[in-house]
This record gives sequence, C-alpha cells and structure tokens, in this order.
Amino acid sequence: MPREVYLYDPPDRFVAGTVGLPGRRTFYLQASSGGRTTSVALEKTQVEALAQRMDELLDEVVRRTGGSAAVPAVALTELADTAPLDAPVEEEFRVGTMALAWDGETERMVVEAQALVELEADSEEDLAAAEEALLQDDENGPPMLRVRITGQMARAFAKRALDVVNAGRPPCPLCSLPLDPEGHVCPRQNGYRRGE
Repeated sequence: MPREVYLYDPPDRFVAGTVGLPGRRTFYLQASSGGRTTSVALEKTQVEALAQRMDELLDEVVRRTGGSAAVPAVALTELADTAPLDAPVEEEFRVGTMALAWDGETERMVVEAQALVELEADSEEDLAAAEEALLQDDENGPPMLRVRITGQMARAFAKRALDVVNAGRPPCPLCSLPLDPEGHVCPRQNGYRRGE
C-alpha cells in the first residue's frame, strides 16, 4: 500500500494542543490549510522534545548564518496562537518517529511526524536494518505528516508547544511529580503526612 503523506507547504496553522483534562490529556500536532486539517496524536514527552529541538535548531541557524536568516531570536507576539485545536479532532495516526531539518535554500523548517510502526526482527542486526529501512523515504512506508514552516512560525510553534506541556498539573514542591486533584502520595514524605 502506498505511503500516505499529509503535506502542508506552508500550512495556515501548525500547532501542538491537547484534548482532555490535566492528567488525562491527549497531545496532538495539528496542521491546517485550505479547508483541510490533519491531527496526529503523540506523547507529552514527544511534544516537549520537538519544541526544545526546534528552538535549538533555530538558534543554530541564527548562529551559522550570522543572523542573516529570517529567524527571530524569540517568538513574535503577533504570531502567538492561543486558540484551541480545530474541532473535530480526528486522529489520523499515532506518531512514532519525528524528524526536523532546516532547508537553507527556502529558509524553511521541515517537520516530519511518521506513524508508529511495530518492527519484528530475529536479531539485533535485523532490527537495525528494519529501523534504517523505516527511516528511508520509501513510497510504501507508514503514513507521515510533513510540514514546512518559516522560522517565525517555528519559533511561535515551539513557544506554544512548551506552554501546552507546562499547562498540565502543577508539580509537587518536594518530589516534582505531578499533583493529582484526587490527592498525591509523595515518595519524599515516605508515606507520612506532615503534622502526624
């Protein structure tokens, strides 16, 4: 079956967002343009890693070009997007592998999110070969979301993504684990409550 590639070059909107309450949120990347919208599910840690790496890559582009690339040092406030995800949110696939690249000719950030795939192998060598084949741009590969955005849009995406990740449950001041509304058993208190 041929690979399905959801291409947005450029999107009207590309954001990370969530559905659900803190502690039970599902994270999505959502791209939209020309009346079509694609939403792919991923883990909170994947959203955080994508945003951090995107900022690092943009910083490196600025450094290597001596500031001549159209990449702002920080996210521009006029590009801030705080709106919720476009409804209905229909998951096309769950993300397994992500890739980032900077296209110097067009000065665009390329974001690729590929569907999660179960690999079967009899040995470590077979597994390594299967993983390498998965990363190739094969026409029979798993579904993929590919988005090409400007440096300004990438900075705005990264800022929003980190804000979304940090908008969850507040951390416990002792152990840094998330505090649940139903209560929290803190490992640092060793099962005891203060004042007992």
